[in-house]
Amino acid sequence: MITARGIERSFGTLKVLRGVSLEVQPREIVAITGASGAGKSTLLHILGSLDRPDAGELILSGINPFSLNERRLSAFRNQRIGFVFQFHHLLPEFTALENVMIPAIIKGSSRSQAQRQAAELLSSLGLDNRAAHRPGELSGGEQQRVAVCRALVNHPDVVLADEPSGNLDSAGARDLHELFFKLRDELGQTFVIVTHNPALAGLADRVIAMRDGMIA
Repeated sequence: MITARGIERSFGTLKVLRGVSLEVQPREIVAITGASGAGKSTLLHILGSLDRPDAGELILSGINPFSLNERRLSAFRNQRIGFVFQFHHLLPEFTALENVMIPAIIKGSSRSQAQRQAAELLSSLGLDNRAAHRPGELSGGEQQRVAVCRALVNHPDVVLADEPSGNLDSAGARDLHELFFKLRDELGQTFVIVTHNPALAGLADRVIAMRDGMIA
């Protein structure tokens, strides 16, 4: 699903990634761990084509995203990659249903099709009775599940999650972790998750530990 070779990234004189190479298989749940400043989030952003490496190669689903022009790269990212962040980044003026619909509409789906897909996802995650609520009316766990639905609405090849349970209490974090594995088992979804949470890392198929910009 993902092959990264020799990824390097610097910000000014600070070298954040020092030749990182890794592979992620379809249906695999991979956790990336390490201390703050180890380069985890920078690596995840490059895997998601949100940032470009200074050196190295990335292949996702057989495609080098950085060989695409900006328009095609945006479409690739929208259709092939789902993102879940610690802070859900839901749009406060839209309902849960509308937030989930947005990537599908950007992809070019009709409004009725996007609404149907979003409603099905919300229902499958136990949020059908919260679809008409705005983010401010939802609990933290509910907001994060809406964000997961949004990440899944275009049936991406991989979901990249950056500290997805970092803003949740222990019960909410446990529910979210169980959800990832349910989605892998039922939908065949692939996940790469940056986390400080040892419980989540311990459940993953594989843990990649980073230290000082390298895989330890």
